[in-house]
Amino acid sequence: MSKHDEPAKDSSKVWSIFSLAAALLGATVARKTVTKSWQAATGKNPPANPADPDVQMWEAVLWAAASGMAIQIARMLFSRKAANYYAKSTGHLPPGLGKDDQSTKADPATT
Repeated sequence: MSKHDEPAKDSSKVWSIFSLAAALLGATVARKTVTKSWQAATGKNPPANPADPDVQMWEAVLWAAASGMAIQIARMLFSRKAANYYAKSTGHLPPGLGKDDQSTKADPATT
């Protein structure tokens, strides 16, 4: 391995740790928020195990949908914030991330 590979490898390790921490923090914040919201809305704790047959089906489905959506959105938001911070700090996007061209126009080179 050349010396030129070392900064990229270090950058990749830093980003891996940074993005993992951001995703975990986002998931934790979302879980606490959705739990408090559930308690406020229903007056009881959310199902500990939605697969338990003693949990009513509507509660299990609603909890799975609400908590899953909230956690994934928070993870995405925290990860995006981390990527923006990384890019501002280093001058480039994190390893593995690139500009996402979502335009609907056909690329003239591919037609």
